[in-house]
Amino acid sequence: MSQRVFVTGIGIISAIGNDVNETLSSLISETTGIGEITLFDTIHKGKFPLAEVKLSNDELREMTGNSGRRNLTRTALLGMVAANAALQASTIKDLTKFRTGLISATTVGGMDRSENFFKEFLQDNRKGKLIDIVNHDCGDSTTRIAEYTGINGFRTTLSTACSSSANSIIFGAQLIKAGLMDRAIAGGSDAVTKFTLNGFNTLMILDKERCKPFDEHRNGLTLGEGAAFLVLESEEIVSRSGKMIYCELTGYANANDAYHQTASSPEGTGAFLAMQGALNMSNIKADQIDYINVHGTGTQNNDLSEGIALERLFGEKVPPFSSTKSFTGHTLGAAGAVEAVLSVLAICNRMIYPNLHFSTPMKELKIQPVTKLSQDVEVRNVLSNSFGFGGNNSTLIFSKYD
Repeated sequence: MSQRVFVTGIGIISAIGNDVNETLSSLISETTGIGEITLFDTIHKGKFPLAEVKLSNDELREMTGNSGRRNLTRTALLGMVAANAALQASTIKDLTKFRTGLISATTVGGMDRSENFFKEFLQDNRKGKLIDIVNHDCGDSTTRIAEYTGINGFRTTLSTACSSSANSIIFGAQLIKAGLMDRAIAGGSDAVTKFTLNGFNTLMILDKERCKPFDEHRNGLTLGEGAAFLVLESEEIVSRSGKMIYCELTGYANANDAYHQTASSPEGTGAFLAMQGALNMSNIKADQIDYINVHGTGTQNNDLSEGIALERLFGEKVPPFSSTKSFTGHTLGAAGAVEAVLSVLAICNRMIYPNLHFSTPMKELKIQPVTKLSQDVEVRNVLSNSFGFGGNNSTLIFSKYD
């Protein structure tokens, strides 16, 4: 378990960009991807904003060279774009040279297509196209991504709610450290579906305006969609190749407080344990964290619970923090990987992102997020939080490689 794990490639598609360069441009210009619903077919158009990827399924199929394949889900298509971009960035020419695996996370799988089937089927059980449901399960998107990218080795799918893709990164690193794999393409993909939009609406935690993480007047989250993947490689094969290293994954931890099916514990126990565990693993002191990409959903419960955990762990010296969900929306199972890529970009581009839409500090906390973009600042260590339903809490720490 002594192998160091390095990030050698990143790929992303979300509401703020179809690739890394577009994403970086949106972050620098402080441009949110949250807006009126334009592509998604829902009765809630005009009621709730979304953070949609600005490409139709037809455009995604064309982008990936799959124009003739009608059975591909949006989740799979988004994942194909991001995973392929990560591999390209890592300049991998031969996927068979080292033991390479794909760990992909999702919460909705192919639900975007199966919803189409049941809309017709429930009205008349002689109707509905079966091709719309054969790709429903979560593992199907992983299979499609693997086929598209040419990854023929180990592959698996994780689904732990909103910590899913953070856990896929953790699992990939564990396999490398255990000597079971040399290289892991780890991340996740999720598309907006009626199930998720209606479900969060039923929970009454959707903001009718753009989400306002850590604001006193926050009213809930804004759903988003997207995909992101990181190429993780062992110290041994990186030293052989001499390729560019984005950063090192120095710490990670997962903790489950099992407090409630959907709510975080009031004391922030799971969040605290995850952050503490990641710090302990990294051998980095709390005061060496330069930026925290908080989970920051914008819900009443999450932001207070996470804030309490931050104050408990860091005391009066909480590092600069912000929620990039104010840019991308909450991409659910893809959120951990989306925010991992943004954390890597913060290190590589010496940036700390603003928490958009923030105006009023929370009365229960002493801390508040940063609201202005910082550039040309030293960012050596970034802590990124991803917390899921059921109290499944994960923390990643990325560190500059010298």
